[in-house]
Amino acid sequence: MKKKQKVLISKDGPYLVSGSVPLAKEISVSGPSGEPETRKKGKEYPLQESYALCRCGKSKNPPYCDGSHIHSKFDGREVANRDKYLDQAEILEGPELDLTDAENLCSLARFCHLAGGTWDNVENSDAPEAKKIAIQTACNCPSGRLTVRDKKTWKPIEPKLEASIGVTEDPEANVSGPLRVKWGIEIESADGIPYEVRNRVTLCRCGNSRNKPFCDGSHMHTGFNDGDESLE
Repeated sequence: MKKKQKVLISKDGPYLVSGSVPLAKEISVSGPSGEPETRKKGKEYPLQESYALCRCGKSKNPPYCDGSHIHSKFDGREVANRDKYLDQAEILEGPELDLTDAENLCSLARFCHLAGGTWDNVENSDAPEAKKIAIQTACNCPSGRLTVRDKKTWKPIEPKLEASIGVTEDPEANVSGPLRVKWGIEIESADGIPYEVRNRVTLCRCGNSRNKPFCDGSHMHTGFNDGDESLE
């Protein structure tokens, strides 16, 4: 039987990944507007049954932990809201789509900015092109802050993703981004309580988020760079 794929958050230490979860760089690609529109896969790391990923932002062997959290006395306290996504989200109603938006989960990836923004396109979702863009941009939201739902059934429209972790890079902003955890991989807190299982989650790896363990976009403000060649 295949072992459950899981991310265990260690107290003031790394993310302990188990279950042979694929790991690769994911690089955002900007379009004519100068904002990210798609992603391309970068370096693929060797598949391992288990490994430890840095979350203090100090490792000299990123994305893996090298023990730097000990020397830097990293404070990794988890302060994120434990409520379920729908209990945190606000709802924007449109003619064909509704949008659920949990702003506190925003990782500043900016895929939502395309063609006037996800919000405007949801409000105009009776127009086929606006509806298409609303779905595309919401599904590209790496943190799952934004989710569009069919107006009639209120079922979420979610992208089909490979169960894996993406080590994100944002060349347009010249920063290294969060860990993109995909396709329902379980995330368990240091106190042993699992977070809600979701299709899309972003975990902080710069060490500065004020919404740990989740990314809050702090890598943008601090200029976090793990030395990836795509940012050179």
